[in-house]
Amino acid sequence: MSMIPRKALEERIRVALGRSQVTAMLGPRQCGKSTLARLIAGETKAKYFDLESASDLRMLEQPHLALEGLEGLVIIDEIQRMPGIFPTLRVLSDRKPLPARFLILGSSSPGLIRDSSESLAGRIEFVEMGGFSLPEVGEDKLEQLWIRGGFPRSFLAKDDSDSRAWREKFVQTFLERDIPSLGISIPSLQIRRFWMMLAHYHGQAWNGSEIGRSLGVSDHTARRYLDLLSATFMVRQLQPWHENIGKRQVKSPKVYFRDSGMFHALMDLRDKDSVMSSPKLGASWEGFMMEEAIKAFNPNAAFFWAVHGLAEIDLFFISNARRYGVEFKWNDAPSATRSMRTAMTDLKLERLFVVYPGKKGYLLDDNIEVIPAKTIYAAAKSIQ
Repeated sequence: MSMIPRKALEERIRVALGRSQVTAMLGPRQCGKSTLARLIAGETKAKYFDLESASDLRMLEQPHLALEGLEGLVIIDEIQRMPGIFPTLRVLSDRKPLPARFLILGSSSPGLIRDSSESLAGRIEFVEMGGFSLPEVGEDKLEQLWIRGGFPRSFLAKDDSDSRAWREKFVQTFLERDIPSLGISIPSLQIRRFWMMLAHYHGQAWNGSEIGRSLGVSDHTARRYLDLLSATFMVRQLQPWHENIGKRQVKSPKVYFRDSGMFHALMDLRDKDSVMSSPKLGASWEGFMMEEAIKAFNPNAAFFWAVHGLAEIDLFFISNARRYGVEFKWNDAPSATRSMRTAMTDLKLERLFVVYPGKKGYLLDDNIEVIPAKTIYAAAKSIQ
């Protein structure tokens, strides 16, 4: 399997390592965190601990003794397997002069961010990592990235069949090994049913009561399952933005699968033809481009905005004190709509981008611009 450089992500990590005592790289399993960390380790001669290794785990049973004499960069992989290590890292990161900096890798731990934030407040910087992005694989591979998703082994598989087989195995391993390893005792069959059901709500507002009834559980339990999949980087809960405009606005989050390939696997969409003929085609495209847009624009916080029965914007964010909106359209030639104009006025948008799968960009209206999906990163640079 070939190697795809992830230069921008690598640079973000190096910058964080240079200014923070502890850097945390967070993301789902199998997204390439360990590969990138080992690349950095090899260049810096870092000390590397993998807590999935029994010997490394034993070595850190008394973490202070094992770590206090080390210098340079120290990398600890799968740190959620040893949450008790955070107080030790706090003590070691406060030493002056500082002999060592720490890079910690976390995969799918609901408590990881909370625990590390409490113990390492003011000392830790978070870098979130997902699957491949469009600039990493190249614009000519956009369709492959959409159909297979960004997990390296899925994207780089020999063919669509091998890619699908890897994703199906990932789902099984995630349910049967990864979830129990976090100390969560939910039957894997129940979570699988919920996950598959959630795929039908991809890109829609969360309705816990409806999903709970379909699954035979309470809306509280359904919400707990949703929070689990969010904390393990499988789904994104996009929160609504509320504006004081005197209109009845949507208050429930929207739910998106963070990896289009995983969405296709759970919907049994096996290749491009099945995706293109699916009634979920529009939702699939919207979810895929949503993740690319968030990576491209990299806002501090991302939202959607909707007024019941009147107007909606798929993605809303604020950058440099200016407001921007992004719409995703599976359409040959998107046109301006009343919803877009309402959003421009009510939200006081600086610009509204309409992302579509075509090849040419054009203006729809004042500050409303249609852009090809392949140019979304260039659009992001234009507002920086």
